[in-house]
Amino acid sequence: MSSPKSGNALKRLGRDLRSARLRRGISVADLAVRAGTSPSTIARLEKGDPGVGIGTLSDVLVVFGLTDRLADLVEVRKDELGMALDAQRLPHRGKSSAGTRRAGSRKNQSLENESNDTDQNGVAF
Repeated sequence: MSSPKSGNALKRLGRDLRSARLRRGISVADLAVRAGTSPSTIARLEKGDPGVGIGTLSDVLVVFGLTDRLADLVEVRKDELGMALDAQRLPHRGKSSAGTRRAGSRKNQSLENESNDTDQNGVAF
C-alpha cells in the first residue's frame, strides 16, 4: 500500500500520461500494443495504480519518446539532502591525533640532532 504522498504523485503521473497519450492521438489499445502490455494495464497506469511495474512505465515512455525523463527522475546532482548527508560522512582531511604525535616526535628528534651538531655560537660542525 502506498503512502498518501506517493499515491497523489502516482495519480498525477497517471493523469499526465493520459494527457500525453491523448495529445498524441493514441488510443489505449494502440498504446498497449506498442508498449507490449494490455489495455487494462495502461488504464491502471493512467489511474495511478502503484501495482503497475516500472518496466511498463518505461515502455510507455519509450512509445512517447520520453525515456530521458525516466533517467532524470532521481537526478543525484539535484538531491540536496543526499549530498548534504554524503558530505557529513566524508573523511575530514587533516592530521589525526596519532599523526600529529608522530610528526611532533620527529620534529623533536630533529631539533635534538640540530642542537648536537651546533655549538653555542650557532656554528654547525
